[in-house]
Amino acid sequence: MGKKTQDNANKNKEKRQARKLEQRRIADAMSHVTNANKLKDIASLCKELLVYRNNDLEVEMYIQRVTDLDKNVLQWAIDLTERNMKKLYETCAWGWNKDKKVEEMTDDGAWYLIARNKTGTLLAFSHFRFDMDFGDPVLYCYEVQVESEGRRRGLGQRVLGVLERLALATRMRCVRLTALTHNPAASAFFRACGYILDETSPSKEDAAHYEILSKATDGDKDGEPSPSDQCPLSDGMRAVHVANSQ
Repeated sequence: MGKKTQDNANKNKEKRQARKLEQRRIADAMSHVTNANKLKDIASLCKELLVYRNNDLEVEMYIQRVTDLDKNVLQWAIDLTERNMKKLYETCAWGWNKDKKVEEMTDDGAWYLIARNKTGTLLAFSHFRFDMDFGDPVLYCYEVQVESEGRRRGLGQRVLGVLERLALATRMRCVRLTALTHNPAASAFFRACGYILDETSPSKEDAAHYEILSKATDGDKDGEPSPSDQCPLSDGMRAVHVANSQ
């Protein structure tokens, strides 16, 4: 066998090995997502974070699949999203389409983190999913919404902290989210909490009205406090799918 033929054979072997490794990586990633979505007691992964106190604010949180969520709570979440986000959507290429938003929020893959005070008043929620995104197993945060009486009290940061803990515990690669570029306060909020521009974000040359931000899960493995717990900005600075009104 000539040298050129041997070199080609070696290259083909390396390509086959690379394909097998990638196929195995994808299979493992999909397995992590499947296992996360099968969890019955997901709160046990982050139970110490589900009670939040800040001066006179005392909040309890719980997590449910959308299929198990009380219909009145779901309707509140939809209404809050419209109140907080409609104007922001109307000033970008997406536009506001309530039917489309409701369809997104009621998808069978949706999970909800609900925050309420000790009297039962609903204060905040996050709609998130465990999913494959660009070949990665991720916890994708679709919404973080906070009522006006819950803002500027660190509640938004705690919600992010819960999502990050869940992502780490379920072996997701990161928490990933979409932020509107015409809501700079939101981007500043997320970046202060440790989120950076994701490799899947559209380039500036594309002039997109949104960007993709993410926070890797491996950053918390050393036992250091999560940047979301140290975030110096108030959650009154609305994030993606979080209004910038006070």
